[in-house]
Amino acid sequence: MKWVLKEIYGAGIIFFYYIKWLVFIGLPILYYGLDYKHNTFMDILWIYCFVLIVKDFVMIFILKKRYCEVEPKNKQKIPKE
Repeated sequence: MKWVLKEIYGAGIIFFYYIKWLVFIGLPILYYGLDYKHNTFMDILWIYCFVLIVKDFVMIFILKKRYCEVEPKNKQKIPKE
């Protein structure tokens, strides 16, 4: 059971990593530009995408952290001639 929950969690992370901007920008366009009927599930999904986007901005600009920080193994400076 634990393995299944990890798989669902991983799939959710990958899904929302690529889809969050499409949902965040596209849903208001559907609602107000194309007269799409309001759907509670899509509203909750939009709020979740908004929270993920805010979290990304906080991590990058406020906490100055990256998801994949790459540091060189050898930090010695090369002397200039």
